[in-house]
This record gives sequence, structure tokens and C-alpha cells, in this order.
Amino acid sequence: MTAVDFASFVEALASHSGDAILPFFRTSLAALDKSTNGSFDPVTEADRAGEVAMRRLINANFPSHGIVGEEFGAERGEAEYVWVLDPIDGTRAFICGMPIWGTLIGLTRHGRPVYGMMSQPFSRERFSGDGNVARYEGPGGRRVLRVRSCAGLSEAVLSTTHPGVMGPDERQRYERLERRAKLSRYGGDCYAYAMLAAGHIDLVVEAGLKPYDIVALIPIVEGAGGIVTSWSGSDAAGGGTVIAAGDKRVHEEALAILNS
Repeated sequence: MTAVDFASFVEALASHSGDAILPFFRTSLAALDKSTNGSFDPVTEADRAGEVAMRRLINANFPSHGIVGEEFGAERGEAEYVWVLDPIDGTRAFICGMPIWGTLIGLTRHGRPVYGMMSQPFSRERFSGDGNVARYEGPGGRRVLRVRSCAGLSEAVLSTTHPGVMGPDERQRYERLERRAKLSRYGGDCYAYAMLAAGHIDLVVEAGLKPYDIVALIPIVEGAGGIVTSWSGSDAAGGGTVIAAGDKRVHEEALAILNS
């Protein structure tokens, strides 16, 4: 594919998924609980419709590419190129009518994230990146995204989905970190990473993530000049514990606290 072809295709993926999802937003849509451990893990027909729309388009245009999605698992997962999809990241926000969810479209090559988009069809915003540059397109126009400078954790705005989804040890470590931050906010899901890339948040700390929760976001944050790793400082593409920072100094300080 040429760059123009690729850009057009990803835009089409976002548009098709958005068209499938939006009719369900702020309706009386019922959510099913797919958890196996007693912790509420919602899934809706909107999640499934969005992923089906993207899978159909990928299979029609790139039948040799693999797909890994939250709702329907993996097909051709060992392919050179694999699309990693989360039709609604932030389903809890979605079923509450809050527009802080997004569709995550990631692409890996040999297992490494090389492109990502976070599309929010309700607000008509798209955040994308390839690890070298990150871009925004929406009602505010188009612009290149850039993280902001932050000298240390005491000056940082920290975001996490919610400490309650962490295990006991992870939560204890996170709370040590939160006490050192200037401000903390809960419930951002994928939107928090987009705001980090846009220079409004300094640190995002999560645990219990799956690859489809983070793969698309890594090229966006890194393209904006940020850093994404696990809590141990290793590759975050496999999910698990994840820390994203806009400034290397904040990243290093946060890692030291999480591992103390």
C-alpha cells in the first residue's frame, strides 16, 4: 500500500466502525456481563457490531493479514501484519452515556506496534500515530500532537481508569504513586492516552490490560514524544501493567516508586 492508500483505509475502518456503534450510544442498550471472576465486565451489541464491521473490511482488502479483536479473538495471529482491534475501549463509560470511550485500531508488524488510531465517533475526533509523529483531526481542525514538559511527579497530572480494577499489590503500589502526584483523575480509559499525547496529562498508569487495550495507543504516545512501558520498564505491547508518560523524568520517577 502507498501512504495515501493506508491512510484512506484506516479512515474507512474508523468510519465503518463508528457507523455501526453510534446508533447504540445513549439508548436503552443492555450490557451483558462476560466476566468469569465476579467483577463486572460489560459487553454490548455495539462492541460486537463495531468489530464485525472492521473485520469484514480488513478481510476483504487484506486477506493475508491477521486480526486480534476483543470480542471475536484471533485469526491468522502469526501473520507478519496483524490488526489489533478494540471496538469500544471504555464500555463502562459507553453504557453510562459518557463520551470518554473510543475505537482502537492498531497494526503490528512482527509483533511490534507500527500504527495506531483512537477514533471517537461521537465527538468526531481521531488521534493517530506511527511512532514517529502523532496527529489529531476533529472539530478543532488538524494538528500535530506533542506531549508537554513536566519536571517531576509533584507537578504531574496522573490518570488511571480506576484503582479498584487492580490487584491488591498493584493497587498499593499505585496509591504510593498517586500520593506524590499533583492531581489524579479516574475513568479516562483510552482517552487519557490521547490527552497525554495532546499535552494535557502527564502520566497514565494502568494494570490488567490486554494487547487490544494498548497496542493502538503506543504509536500515538510515542509519536507525540512520550514513553510507554510496563511497570518494570519493559515492552508494553503485550498488556499487563502499563505506564505512559509525556516526560522522561516523570517516567523514571514513577517507575522508581512503583518498584520500591
